[in-house]
Amino acid sequence: MSNLASTLKSEISRLARKEMKAQTDALRKASSSYRRDIAELKRQVAVLSRQLKKSGGKQAVDTSGDADDATSSRFSAKGLKSLRARLDLSAADFAKLAGASAQSVYNWENGKTIPRATQVAGIVPLRSLGKREAQARLEALSTAPKAKAKPRAKKAANA
Repeated sequence: MSNLASTLKSEISRLARKEMKAQTDALRKASSSYRRDIAELKRQVAVLSRQLKKSGGKQAVDTSGDADDATSSRFSAKGLKSLRARLDLSAADFAKLAGASAQSVYNWENGKTIPRATQVAGIVPLRSLGKREAQARLEALSTAPKAKAKPRAKKAANA
């Protein structure tokens, strides 16, 4: 009996080693492939870092000549919030000046969303305004739509 038990035990051990070798070979190959990929990525990062140092640490600038302020300007929620505070405007008033909704301004300030390029184009000119000029523009905007709205209301009443 002991001969049968030892033979069975050795056969089970042999089959287990064979199965483990098959499993670990696949993992070993995958691991070496990943290490090669990681090494290649590290080389690329090193090359890009050297290029960035040579360029003086500045990001590439579009020199096509047709780039306007909206595509080359940055946006930050904190900056928008401070701009609105500096101009002493409510979110609704700032939205009128920027050509957006008050909810959009709220979402931009809280970092929930970011404005599209066309909306950034509406925000960029507001950066150079002062409080008085912002109020003057806001008053001009609030009086202009009312003048246009009255004739439309009369047309609707006559129709």
